[in-house]
Amino acid sequence: MNYRERIIQSEGRTFPGKTYTEVVLSPSYDEAKKHFLDPMMAIHKAHLIMLTEKRLISPEEGKRIAEAIRSLDLQSIRESDYSGEVEDLFFQVERELLNQAGDIAGNLHIARSRNDMGITMCRLTLRDKVQTAISSVLFLKEHLLEFANEHVETLMIGYTHTQQAQPTTLAHYIMAVVDSLSRDMRRLMSAYHQLNQSPMGAAAITTSGFNIDRERVMELLGFDGLIENSYDAIAGADYIAEVMTVTQITAISLGRFVQDLLLWSTQEFDVLRVSDPYVQTSSIMPQKRNPVSLEHSRALLSSCIGNTQTALTMIHNTPFGDINDTEDDMQPFAWRSLGLLDKVCRLLACVIGTAEVNKEKLRERAKGSFANITELADELVRTEAISFRKAHHIASRVVKNAISQGIAAHEVTLNLVNEAAQEVIGRPLLLDEAKLRQSLDPEYFVTVRSLPGGPNPDEMRRMIALRRNQQDEHQAWLKDAKEKSQQSQYHLDSVLEQWCEHNV
Repeated sequence: MNYRERIIQSEGRTFPGKTYTEVVLSPSYDEAKKHFLDPMMAIHKAHLIMLTEKRLISPEEGKRIAEAIRSLDLQSIRESDYSGEVEDLFFQVERELLNQAGDIAGNLHIARSRNDMGITMCRLTLRDKVQTAISSVLFLKEHLLEFANEHVETLMIGYTHTQQAQPTTLAHYIMAVVDSLSRDMRRLMSAYHQLNQSPMGAAAITTSGFNIDRERVMELLGFDGLIENSYDAIAGADYIAEVMTVTQITAISLGRFVQDLLLWSTQEFDVLRVSDPYVQTSSIMPQKRNPVSLEHSRALLSSCIGNTQTALTMIHNTPFGDINDTEDDMQPFAWRSLGLLDKVCRLLACVIGTAEVNKEKLRERAKGSFANITELADELVRTEAISFRKAHHIASRVVKNAISQGIAAHEVTLNLVNEAAQEVIGRPLLLDEAKLRQSLDPEYFVTVRSLPGGPNPDEMRRMIALRRNQQDEHQAWLKDAKEKSQQSQYHLDSVLEQWCEHNV
């Protein structure tokens, strides 16, 4: 027996081969029965309603098919294993419909293909998962806004290049995260709109010679619009690429935030104390409070990014047409990435909502730091009639001399400043002791920075109020999107129920 015969003997002589079943068909069936069964039923119902309204099948035939659809044991299908008797979930369901309604059930496939059905199922499934992810992003934003509101006057040092930069507030930092998430929200909403378009009626790729109503199916499935070009409806994969890109951007930004939270949780920083439900101890070191919830969040966000990148890579360099690369094999990576984003956002909201902040440590650190020396340079410009560059040189010399003498920022004297001025501009300053103390006060530094977007507490409260209004608008948008999806499903079920209970 040659090698070819040995393979055939092991694999079988008819479709599907044993290894092909193991590697491709069985895993695909398992994913499909879990994620695609409900969208498939919705498509069956919407297409049936449209065919009946357009008189492409008779009311009596429509009723028989509707009864068959309603009689399907979906739970049994969900619990079934791939048998190899049919190719995929579509043919499994079609076989059961044929068993229930007879040959007339075959007319349910008038003017449609597995191609437009498959893309539509992907879009419907992704639509629900994007809604869930958006809900969790908004949940996290809500907790961040509450956290920021508690810390509008919590002084802290802001960092650039990982080095102490300028005094700010914890609210100022957190609101930057909030605004980043707000942009993510707008990107998600835009991606959702592009996603929520109907391919149905494109059939294989060129529409159909039957006089169907594509817009009617679009409405019945709760889509926002129609992908007009039927080739684009089948070939286009940018809808999922856009969702993946937005998901990736969101996960990257959140990962940077989590990295800071982990740093703040160290004993050396001593800023953030993660609440007991979200820390673990060591099996050998009793003193340990490991912020594992944040570690897992960081790791899961990396996994989320990896899944999005896998999906994007699988689309890359594929032919512009119907192709498996952008469907069964790739879709689960998209679902997993959105599922991880959903989970991490909810976990972070709980961690942040229960964390404690060492306000005094942050304040002491800000007062002892030279992070507020920019204000001294600014004050010299105002009082000494010198250029900012000259003022900058004087302030820099003050810092250098103070550090060499072991003097903290709040201990800097007027004599030390005048010595620096003498070295730079050759004369003492008009600056008095009161102005010096004010210039070196981090609280004053924050207060005078009241320009739009600055850390001034009143400015922060203004921004928080606006962001809360924005949050309400986004929540209302999500509520409308969910209701539209739910109402479309309710309407489909209601129409079929009426058909089955009354004469059509």
